[in-house]
Amino acid sequence: MDRPLVLVLDFGSQYTMLIARRIRELGVYCEIQPCTLPIEQVRALNPRCVILSGSPFSVLDAASPKIDPSVFSMGVPVLGICYGEQLAAHLLGGAVEKASAREYGRATLTVHNPVGFLSRFARGEETEVWMSHGDRVVALPPGFEVLATSAHSPFAAVGDLSRRLFGVQFHPEVHHSVRGTDVLAGFLFDVTGLKADWSAGAFVDEAIAKVKASVGAGRAVCGLSGGVDSSVAAVLCHRALGDRLTCVFVDNGLLRKGERDQVERVFREQFELDLRVIDARERFLTELAGVHDPEKKRKIIGRVFIEVFDEVAQTLEGVTHLVQGTLYPDVIESVSFKGPSAVIKSHHNVGGLPERMKLALVEPLRELFKDEVRAAGEAMGLSREILWRHPFPGPGLAIRCLGDLTEQRLSVLREADAIVEHELRAHGLYDSVWQCFAALLPVRSVGVMGDERTYDECIAIRAVTSVDGMTADWARIPYEVLGAMSSRIINEVRGVNRVVYDISSKPPATIEWE
Repeated sequence: MDRPLVLVLDFGSQYTMLIARRIRELGVYCEIQPCTLPIEQVRALNPRCVILSGSPFSVLDAASPKIDPSVFSMGVPVLGICYGEQLAAHLLGGAVEKASAREYGRATLTVHNPVGFLSRFARGEETEVWMSHGDRVVALPPGFEVLATSAHSPFAAVGDLSRRLFGVQFHPEVHHSVRGTDVLAGFLFDVTGLKADWSAGAFVDEAIAKVKASVGAGRAVCGLSGGVDSSVAAVLCHRALGDRLTCVFVDNGLLRKGERDQVERVFREQFELDLRVIDARERFLTELAGVHDPEKKRKIIGRVFIEVFDEVAQTLEGVTHLVQGTLYPDVIESVSFKGPSAVIKSHHNVGGLPERMKLALVEPLRELFKDEVRAAGEAMGLSREILWRHPFPGPGLAIRCLGDLTEQRLSVLREADAIVEHELRAHGLYDSVWQCFAALLPVRSVGVMGDERTYDECIAIRAVTSVDGMTADWARIPYEVLGAMSSRIINEVRGVNRVVYDISSKPPATIEWE
């Protein structure tokens, strides 16, 4: 795919992925690579410009990550952010020293020379930025000049205009930097001359062509869960391969109410996919009988899914490729300067399929972030109902049904959960929370219904707000909505006589109960 590339070299900053997000949001395609990428490979990527990320390291440490200085003589613009600025100064003849005090938090940037990437600012203009550094530049390399300062950073923004080399001590990618987007836009558009021509919608046509080329005359199989990633991957690959794609949906008995029917309706009827629905409910529940430990549940579910998927795949003739909904954050983790993440839970994908299948991977979404996946799905006609449904864990209701996993208890939970979702939607709150669901607790309490004593179980309602699921706060759902949920659950779901609301945040709690 021939398109202009912005190359972000990662030195281990917690904000590196955010840099890429901001650039994509500006309509420009970018990729993240580790700072250890050999200079020959950097040149082979033919980037239009290079951005050096921040880092938790100090350039003064012998073991800190470095790059080949010839990056600065490739003839393309370079922007160093925080550690990236310090590294550029260190390698090009300037000086860096330990700051007398670490500067962390908001600072006021004053623009003295609005040129280069600061051309969208006025001379003397002040703006709030976010600082996070322990070292500071104390002398500029030859050819550099000061463009902006802050109270504690005399070299807060610098540049060599003739060579188009720039550096900032602050982090323009974080939302605390009020005009950070203008800083990045100035570098991408005013300095580098790029155009805002990247979009997830335009990506679809390119991805379809790539899938066609990858699979050739072969056939592919896709594990379809009904979630956003697998749904978009399946529809995209179906456009590329037609009836040479077979999707497998495994009903494990741990699904939400109506989920199997919804998947069949959408993908078999609307998109006309070759969809194999496997009823494995009894098999899963038999394996899970008497298992209460959540990690054991997860491992059993992952193992049985792999067994079922493998059995189905073995019945399909001529299958050469396996479709997976890998996203760009997964790719970044695997190439990060800090190394790949230690553990990926087996139930999240079909990565544990037996070696004997010998299927080549097709990962059509590996260049996209989650929001871009949704945009691609919208471009292909997937409904909001599919694309914006709340996250659902790989083990399904198994980790929301604490205690014995029986068909009867799962049925109770399924009905209660459907009521929670219905009331949230009815009151216009569904899109304002990250996740909302019911959990069935193995706790019985005394109640009175119709003048008779009851001794039934308890439903906990869990609702959180979040940006990415890494941290979360409990959602302040209005009392009248919680009251409607509780009243309906107790009146309509036999076996429940008490409803509670979970007001724990993450951390210290997790979003799911198990």
